[in-house]
Amino acid sequence: NMKINMKSVNFKAEKKLEDFITQKLEKVRAKNPDVIGAEVTLKLDNTDTPENKIADIRIMLKGNDLFASKVSKSFEESTDEAIDALKKQLEKYKGKTDK
Repeated sequence: NMKINMKSVNFKAEKKLEDFITQKLEKVRAKNPDVIGAEVTLKLDNTDTPENKIADIRIMLKGNDLFASKVSKSFEESTDEAIDALKKQLEKYKGKTDK
């Protein structure tokens, strides 16, 4: 099982949100067995705009880290966008290592 570290800054993440993120990351790992862990930092930015929910996600591979950070009006959306960005990075990474 992959190791996922999750922390939330300036707020307390609900279990439901943590489960949502864990499921998303497990799906990524199912397709990419090289993934050994992930670090997720959820931050509430102190701004007046609704677009203030930041998801920083780092995926650890053997010998490499991939990172994406996204901001939106919900943590779910930020997570989805960050994970999409990481999937693209993983494709590129796989392309390099398969040669």
